[in-house]
Amino acid sequence: MSILWEKSETWRWLVRKSRDSKPFFFAFATVCGVVPGVIGYCVMQLTNSRNPQLEAQLRQTARPDSLMMGKVNQERLAEYLGELQRKEDTNDRYVAALRGETLTRKPYVRIQPIRKENTTEADRDSKTDKAPKK
Repeated sequence: MSILWEKSETWRWLVRKSRDSKPFFFAFATVCGVVPGVIGYCVMQLTNSRNPQLEAQLRQTARPDSLMMGKVNQERLAEYLGELQRKEDTNDRYVAALRGETLTRKPYVRIQPIRKENTTEADRDSKTDKAPKK
């Protein structure tokens, strides 16, 4: 910012005006914040096509994996919304996510608790070796 302050007379004028005049400050803040938001909204509205023919064409030319992922996401969302509607406890979703697990399972079946892993044969052998001999 010091480069702007040292080199640009326009920048110095803006800073001085903003510092000295509250209405100018709010007008400048509005121009810097609201105007780009309005422009962005207008661009999104102009580029967003709700043409049914275009949507149908895009769905026909979609790759099979895209179609499959769309179907899977739709099923998962329907399942999740159904669970919320039935007021089921969904905390296990978050527990699984914290463990790094994904919720790949049969539809409408909740995550089962993780079973304790069986000890390996090497662990069993070491335990039998440490046992006192009679």
